[in-house]
Amino acid sequence: MAITTNAICNSFKKELLQGKHDFDTSSDTYKLAMYTSSATLGKSTENYSTNPGGGSNTEVTSANYTAGGGTLVNQGVKVSSSVAITDFADLSFQNVTLTARGALIYNTTTDGGSNTTDAVAVLDFGSDKTATAGTFTIQFPAFTTSAAILRIA
Repeated sequence: MAITTNAICNSFKKELLQGKHDFDTSSDTYKLAMYTSSATLGKSTENYSTNPGGGSNTEVTSANYTAGGGTLVNQGVKVSSSVAITDFADLSFQNVTLTARGALIYNTTTDGGSNTTDAVAVLDFGSDKTATAGTFTIQFPAFTTSAAILRIA
């Protein structure tokens, strides 16, 4: 089991062309869930789960971290120099004690507004990252054509 690398999920690519994801309005809610190194996440991940890859629960646990993670704040959509981008504001979990190896961004409101768990992207932190009775922050890149978390050129 492993979090293989940063990846845009294959199912998301298909669903994007089907018009199932909206980054330009507040109609879709995106979340970020964090996982231990025991999780199996990669480009073939299709949905949020507390236990991707089977076995024991691989989503992180902490007194102030709720299963399913935190809600992301979308920065909108823009096109510049023929590159379409979207990004999210940084996300912090306060007063947590946890170790995370990666995360999954997923959409909770695709398919006509019904609740879903459609995977968007896998984030690989490169190594275990830890917070002890502190703040754990996911820092997203700049909202630019060369750095935004989601870019279509």
